[in-house]
Amino acid sequence: MDLGTANTLIMLNDQVVLNEPSIIAVDTITGELVALGRKAMEMHEKTPENIKTIRPLKDGVISNFNAAEQMIRGMIKMIFEGKKSLIKTAQKMVICIPYGATEVEKRAVRDSAENAGVKELYLIHEPIAAAVGIGIDIEEPNGSMVIDIGGGTTEIAVISLCGVVCNQSLKIAGDQLNKDILNFMRRSHNLLIGERSAERIKIEVGAALQELDEAPANFTVIGRDMMTGLPKEVTVNYTEVSAAMEKSISVIEESVIKTLETCPPELAGDIYRKGIHITGGGSNLKGLDKRLELKTKLKVHLCENSLLSVIKGTSTSLKKLKSMKHILVR
Repeated sequence: MDLGTANTLIMLNDQVVLNEPSIIAVDTITGELVALGRKAMEMHEKTPENIKTIRPLKDGVISNFNAAEQMIRGMIKMIFEGKKSLIKTAQKMVICIPYGATEVEKRAVRDSAENAGVKELYLIHEPIAAAVGIGIDIEEPNGSMVIDIGGGTTEIAVISLCGVVCNQSLKIAGDQLNKDILNFMRRSHNLLIGERSAERIKIEVGAALQELDEAPANFTVIGRDMMTGLPKEVTVNYTEVSAAMEKSISVIEESVIKTLETCPPELAGDIYRKGIHITGGGSNLKGLDKRLELKTKLKVHLCENSLLSVIKGTSTSLKKLKSMKHILVR
């Protein structure tokens, strides 16, 4: 299970059986689960007083224990729904966590999963799962640099001999970029928009560079005018959205440089030859790979199916449990 801030993915027998937003809707009176995943996301920011939408994870870790437990339990049920198997719960599970997660945060993941019915649980650090999912041989004495940009965290790590040699774990990722767009729309266009609209703007016209070879078409967004209080339509282009996200992207860029500065010289030589691998949903930001290439003077490889690399690595670690047990956290 890739328990992400924005999306949760579950892989069973080498197949992605679930890919849903990490959100639930609950009845505020009874506390019962009303919806989860995509259905709950459709309700987000549109609910009456008796229904509340909750995102159980913040910055890559569990912030609402009860909601996380309900979400994990509900998602495991979704997998086995309609199947005739007598086993309706996960016997063995590997969940990925940020490298910088504290013992308290690890315990919250463990307790949520165990209360949801998981019998045997292991944890794996996100950068290692991403590296395995990309196809890097992490057991070799060679340095590999992986940047995983998710919804809540950006994980930058240099990996060698099954371990993380140096890393940076930032709480600046997809969610922060959405907030930057929200603030920009409020400041520059006097327009109030929701999280979902900000996410759509980022996907359609979000860019890491002010000048792109293939410019995306302008995007129209509807929100509430702060002056009149009436609905209003505004058209935005990639240049202004890029300027809005500049500060956050610069922090990620500086952290990549800092990680390279602290890297042992022999491993730095390996990274120079092999380049940097970027993955995660945030890596699809237009022009991000080129921007990092210009800054680091290194080749930057954008992974195919970047959303699936972490879950693929997590699944591989479960499949090769005996040989990979030493890199998992029990």
